[in-house]
Amino acid sequence: MEENGVVLVSACLLGLPTSYDGRGHLVAELVRLAALGRVVPVCPEVAGGLPVPRPPAEIVGGSGGDVLDGRARVLTAAGEDVTEAYLRGAEVALALVRRYGIRLAVMKARSPSCSPSGIYDGTHTHRLIPGEGVTAALLRREGVRVVSEELPPDRSGL
Repeated sequence: MEENGVVLVSACLLGLPTSYDGRGHLVAELVRLAALGRVVPVCPEVAGGLPVPRPPAEIVGGSGGDVLDGRARVLTAAGEDVTEAYLRGAEVALALVRRYGIRLAVMKARSPSCSPSGIYDGTHTHRLIPGEGVTAALLRREGVRVVSEELPPDRSGL
């Protein structure tokens, strides 16, 4: 566990219905940590101003770092550009990390905001590619270790 014992966690992983489709993705170990007061939850997409439910979105033209650098965009399947909301949400997550001195984040796999290691390719055809979400990229730039809920607890640092 990290020095101060506080972990940033994607809100959906605590069972909160914040995913694009209005579902949560409960991870019991993370709920136990939350019950101990060791979790700061965040849904970057909701924090950025997007509703629940919302149309699914994917990064087009790169990965999260490319979005941060203005070389890629986040678009819904209908072509709506939601990049600014993703950037705002990433900034909210970064503010939480700084406020609480967080050095570890457990984030939702395959999310265009949160995923630390695999995102959809921007074609809305469910094809995964290597890459990270916008928030994961920003947190890593800050020196935060970002892992997904799919990493076994003995390797996640929890």
